[in-house]
Amino acid sequence: MNTLILNTEIQDFIKKNLNSDISSVLLKGTNFYSVETKAIIEQIEAKKRCEKKLPTWFHCKNIYYPNKLNIEQTSSEVSAKYKSDLIKGDSIIDLTGGFGVDCFFFSKRFKTVEHCEINESLSNIVNHNYKQLEANNIKTIHADGIDYLKSTNQNFDWIYIDPSRRHDSKGKVFFLNDCLPNVPQHLEILFKHSKNILIKTSPLLDLSVGISELTHVKTIHVVAINNEVKELLWVLEDGFEGDISIETVNIKKDQNDYFNFSLENEKLIDSIYNQPLAYLYEPNSAILKAGGFHSITKQLDVFKLHKHSHLYTNKTEIDFPGRAFKIENIINYNKKALKKLNITKANITTRNFPETVQQIRKKFNIKDGGDSFIFFTTNIDNEKIVIITTKLY
Repeated sequence: MNTLILNTEIQDFIKKNLNSDISSVLLKGTNFYSVETKAIIEQIEAKKRCEKKLPTWFHCKNIYYPNKLNIEQTSSEVSAKYKSDLIKGDSIIDLTGGFGVDCFFFSKRFKTVEHCEINESLSNIVNHNYKQLEANNIKTIHADGIDYLKSTNQNFDWIYIDPSRRHDSKGKVFFLNDCLPNVPQHLEILFKHSKNILIKTSPLLDLSVGISELTHVKTIHVVAINNEVKELLWVLEDGFEGDISIETVNIKKDQNDYFNFSLENEKLIDSIYNQPLAYLYEPNSAILKAGGFHSITKQLDVFKLHKHSHLYTNKTEIDFPGRAFKIENIINYNKKALKKLNITKANITTRNFPETVQQIRKKFNIKDGGDSFIFFTTNIDNEKIVIITTKLY
């Protein structure tokens, strides 16, 4: 960590060149002999990535940024705040601290926070930044989180851990056993120091796989931001053996969509099916990841089009956690019937359909866009159908 980067003139240069062409800046170089141009470029690139993802850091003076990869891998403020709102207490330890975004938001809900980071340089950077952010109840520790936990007799109200996939696990099925640290292997030591554990994983992890690898899973949160699933949060409670609650959220600019269901009930419920009626509903990405497809019909009083289609319908417009459409027309899928409608531009979605969106566009010469939303899917009678709609929300 080169603290000369925090020189006022260099900070002004970084701020001035946030939207500059990096190649040009690199080519021209700088007049700062105390800091290499490459190091300044790294600060510009990292800070630029924080503008929307980490606005608190972006707008705070004298923040020191790690390389841009650390910024890409860290939680966004939106997801960090969601996590911090789930838990509270006197003490929490983050065993895989990273850039420290989660700990910063935990510090608003806990009296004391401990941030463990194995990378000494990153640990020093985080410690400096917390001082600028006036997060005075966070203690930074340069150590492997698991090793540190083994060396202390302290107990915590919560343990937080964000395991990362090993580089040699690319292309393989995602297992927690393939991550560092190996959480399933260390569950005994984790529960020795806390009754409550919060684990963040990539959305690539299959819920059933995670459940099979872990113990005492109480709740799984599926977190999407603007309809893109960003992370899974696993709440473990020592001794818990009951039904697992699945809680989904799609965080949007104007409001959040929530849908919760019981994993055990989902297995026991049978969906009610019907042909498309007046309205069509498509669940958001968090629900699609969580798989509460039968619970939707029970809780929201809608019908499912087909076991594998994951589209829903009813006669009246309702508040639905996803997208809603007014059905204008329904036809059987065949070239003659579709050509007759003379559709040249539309938004196309396929659900449980043998052809891709690209294939359909090419086959019928339909451009992307416009006010029409067309669903190519399969109905309860296993017929391929086309549903022409207008979007409500």
